[in-house]
Amino acid sequence: MSKKTVNIVDYGLGNLFSVERAVRYAGADAVISSEPGVISSSDYLIVPGVGAFGQGISNLKGRGLVEPIKSVASSGRPVLGICLGMQLLMTVGEEMGTHKGLDLISGKVVRFPAPADKGPHYKIPHIGWNGIYMPGHRKNWDSTILEGLKEGDSMYFVHSYVVAPDDPSHILAETAYGGLTFCSAINENNICGCQFHPEKSGALGLDIYRNFLKL
Repeated sequence: MSKKTVNIVDYGLGNLFSVERAVRYAGADAVISSEPGVISSSDYLIVPGVGAFGQGISNLKGRGLVEPIKSVASSGRPVLGICLGMQLLMTVGEEMGTHKGLDLISGKVVRFPAPADKGPHYKIPHIGWNGIYMPGHRKNWDSTILEGLKEGDSMYFVHSYVVAPDDPSHILAETAYGGLTFCSAINENNICGCQFHPEKSGALGLDIYRNFLKL
């Protein structure tokens, strides 16, 4: 039986080779590509990313990758967004101005609120290990990218903005930081995303890639 192939979108922002290595460790072949034809033919697609929303969506448009990504998503094939890549899946982002995103999951991307004068003090960006927890509407993580993980398992984060889905049922996991509980993973049908970096999160992160390959 041949290995599954995962296409990784190269739009000039992101730790592509870390993601590629993680996919290979998870047991699949990985192809990094910026070619619209390759992306549109993906059986499994990952949109990674490190950087700003405005630059990210501009790069996707400049390389002609918006419609190929949307075509994969609309066909029901699995799509995974990572960090900035997850944010780009949303309707609109408020970083570097207001920009339309891929609109694969309805919602917006907003900045962490600044610490209040008399409230808890915390640093932005949020960098380091932090736990993921199940939102109240979910009973389990079965048949998702988080299957087999436990509440409180730690993942590695680097970000200054967070996603706010319009429909709370699309929140797959939450994380607490600086007195704020934010959405750290999303899921709607074949579309999923992580605000954290699975490829930097050790063995549990590799399990997330393995779960993605089961979708």
